[in-house]
Amino acid sequence: MAKSPCPISKTQFLEKAEAVKIAINGQELIADRREFSTGSFGWYHNGKVVITVDGKPLSVQVGLNLTVVGSKEAER
Repeated sequence: MAKSPCPISKTQFLEKAEAVKIAINGQELIADRREFSTGSFGWYHNGKVVITVDGKPLSVQVGLNLTVVGSKEAER
């Protein structure tokens, strides 16, 4: 399957992209824009949330990458 071309350059993305709000179990997280070590770009969040199971609060580690499809090959 052919990759989709990225419609935005890395420079445009890093200058214009805003943080993305993500909700997990009703808890709002903010994923910030980022260029990944692979050369692709998107949004990233790392942190903890609490999820209750059977009345017991569980601390859960969240690692989230939202990678723009085709961004590794996007215009620099």
